[in-house]
Order: sequence, then C-alpha cells, then structure tokens
Amino acid sequence: MHILDIQNVRKSFGDNEVLKDISLTVDKGEVVSVIGPSGSGKSTFLRCATLLETMDSGTLRYMDEPVATMENGRIVYTKDLKKVRGYFGLVFQNFNLFPHYSVLKNVTDAPIHVQKRPKEEVRAQALELLDAMGLGDKANAYPCQLSGGQKQRVSIVRALAMNPEILFFDEPTSALDPELTGEVLKVIRQLAEQSMTMVIVTHEMAFAHAISDRVIFMDGGVIVEQGTPQELFEGTKKERTRQFLQNYQR
Repeated sequence: MHILDIQNVRKSFGDNEVLKDISLTVDKGEVVSVIGPSGSGKSTFLRCATLLETMDSGTLRYMDEPVATMENGRIVYTKDLKKVRGYFGLVFQNFNLFPHYSVLKNVTDAPIHVQKRPKEEVRAQALELLDAMGLGDKANAYPCQLSGGQKQRVSIVRALAMNPEILFFDEPTSALDPELTGEVLKVIRQLAEQSMTMVIVTHEMAFAHAISDRVIFMDGGVIVEQGTPQELFEGTKKERTRQFLQNYQR
C-alpha cells in the first residue's frame, strides 16, 4: 500500500500549464526530495497533493483511499476531506504560525479542535515534541520572540502533533540564514532516522543527496528524472539534470 499515490496530474493557471501529467507514489518510511529550477512546478505539485490547489485532472489516493478521481472527464473530490487532511502534515517556508497564540497553543490547537483529541493527551505530546526539538523552554513564548529557526522547528512540531502518516516540506529553509538552516535540516534528518515518511521540496542539494531514498528532478512541469541520490547526482543520463546540477555546484 502506498501512503501517497498521485497519477497523471495536470494543473494550469490561465494559459500557463504548470503541471503536465505528473505521477508519483511514496511508500511508508520513504524520504523523497523534489528538486528543480524555480517555476518547474515543484510547489504547485505539493499544493495539489495537500489539497491547497484543485487539480485540473488526475487521481489522488492516500492510504489506498480515493481522494480525487476522474468521472466523465472531470475531477471529483471525496466529500470527507477532513479525514484526508489527517493523513498529512505540511511545513511551509514562511512558518505560518498564529502570531497571537503561544507556541504551545499553536501546536495544540488543531489536535484539540479539529481532531477532537483529549486536551491533556495533546498537551503532553506537544511538550514532549517541543522538548525533543530543543524548544522545551519556549512553550509559553510567542512567535515574535523566536528566531527563524525556532519558528520553523515549532511549525514542524505543529505538523507532527497531528500524528500524520506523511510530512510535506515546501522549501523549509528558504527563509532562513545559513546558520539557522543547519538546525532545521538537523531536525528533518532526525525524523528520517525515525522512519518518518517525507516529501521535501528543497534547493539544498547536499542535504537532498544525504537524506533521500529517492530524488525527483522536475523541470517545465514534468518529472525529467528520478532515482536514488547516487543515480541522480553522480550518474545522471539526462543533459537537463546535468545542467541544473552544474549550476548548483558553481
């Protein structure tokens, strides 16, 4: 059973076809990095997979359950999207924390109010996760009192507190300076060691190489190539992949 199975996705904005027949499966415990130039469709793909954008056509399944299917040439989404959203967590590049909530409330609000889980259970899990992320002393702080790296770690804790089957990261370090980038990448590496299933859109090539089971290279709205980090970074057969990676290594 695939955790995520997304097939033949197309998505246009006006006349601009951003995704052109993208298909991808992700299995339990797998870490998949998505790389590619700006405008290649990486973030749009992530937004379609996490229901932030509606696909124009294609199919989407989580845990073998149909989420979006094609019927009579048009896309139809399941009515139970609340359940589907419980399967995944999403970490944004700009944190998206509620500024007027404390760190603890940012983390516990959705599990309590959306998942209807017991307050004490959620609170205990949140404090444990914050502690594991080196944020045990920040539970009562507000986002404005945190560094960028701390905010991003809080947003990772917030996603984990929902007990998702899969975590999506959209350029998780692009808003951070190099020093803070390291602390966030360290956290993601720890999650990989704990066999968390993850899809990471990233421009950190060395990180993608080190952490991924599989790397997807996108350009122009298509998957140009995918394979192990070794296959892609060291043995690519595709001229476009080679060009992209050369630009990054300069």
